[in-house]
Amino acid sequence: MSAVMITKKVRKWEKLPGKNTFCCDGRVMMARQKGVFYLTLFLIIGTCTLFFAFECPYLAVHLSPAIPVFAALLFLFVMAMLLRTSFSDPGVLPRALPEEATFIEMEIEAANGNVPAGQRPPPRIRNVQINNQIVKLKYCYTCKIFRPPRASHCSICDNCVDRFDHHCPWVGNCVGKRNYRYFYLFTLSLSLLTIYIFTFDIVHVVMRSVDNGFLNTLKETPGTYPFLAWFNTLVCFFTLWSVVGLTGFHTYLISLNQTTNEDIKGSWSGKNRVQNPYSHKNFMKNCCEVLCGPTYPSVLDRRGVMSEDPAAFLASSAASATSASSSPIPQTPRAVLCLQKPAPPLIVDQPTLDDTKSSVAGSAESLSTFSSKPPAGPGLPPLASPETDAETSIAKDSSH
Repeated sequence: MSAVMITKKVRKWEKLPGKNTFCCDGRVMMARQKGVFYLTLFLIIGTCTLFFAFECPYLAVHLSPAIPVFAALLFLFVMAMLLRTSFSDPGVLPRALPEEATFIEMEIEAANGNVPAGQRPPPRIRNVQINNQIVKLKYCYTCKIFRPPRASHCSICDNCVDRFDHHCPWVGNCVGKRNYRYFYLFTLSLSLLTIYIFTFDIVHVVMRSVDNGFLNTLKETPGTYPFLAWFNTLVCFFTLWSVVGLTGFHTYLISLNQTTNEDIKGSWSGKNRVQNPYSHKNFMKNCCEVLCGPTYPSVLDRRGVMSEDPAAFLASSAASATSASSSPIPQTPRAVLCLQKPAPPLIVDQPTLDDTKSSVAGSAESLSTFSSKPPAGPGLPPLASPETDAETSIAKDSSH
């Protein structure tokens, strides 16, 4: 019995390190902590549902039918930007392979030299020049790489993210180089939607109160309507300030071509008074670069195919064979292909049936080869036999 190992093929997202979750065969990438993201969906969908159910019918008849249409389009755009931000790769950088990590460690040791015992080794940094300004590249001890400029390691997702802005629990994902523009469009459109719903909530109450008065309006409405209407208005009121304030803050950052992480750390301000090398010193140019720049592809290749480690596969196959030992036919993984061969003899010197057949066939072939040989040459005597010996002796006597 012999086995030929066929390497098992798996998707790369199944072996990616970090604390991300994947769905739809690696197409959807999110953080593991998604509770606040579900709360965001509930608040947006719930508020819009109450608005469409109670305010829109009255406003469409007494004011304009375009009000619910525009609200529906704005709601769809908000949901599209939210899902685009939450389900996309924010710009996660792949970790170094073992060979690359070893090579980097050798380079660092060669550059730093021998550090005496008891002394702290020098910081692992590299200097690069960007727009005539020196920028430090820091070494990530988790990913074993020197992070590119503006990249940072997210402690929640446990990954280095290119142009890291912040980790947003409301969208359930990091905000970085590949999804920042969608995050900004989400906050901007959500601000407009909140203002829109809050404004027409007030308009609806005012229009009903003009004829009957405010208190009579509340009495004439259905029993559950006052609570739901005021709940919707209060949610929009308190959401309005936070969402609009967040949108204004990111508008300020975009105008400076700066990230939230850089603003919190004071990378381009404070005591050092270092100028931002990424800013174009122009509001429109910075906005165009951030919002209208090229869409960068993902460097993870999440749906790519890779080979599984044979040692890990052997361990998993052995465990599966042990668990299925009670069945008459063991359940072996698909990656193992067994080719049946004749069993060896129980005794070493005992020939098998196949050996006997091969020996008989070999002897028959040797006999046929011997019989098909040409006759001996003239210089050699013929083969001796009793008949030929008698004829030879008679011939000699007659000659004498």
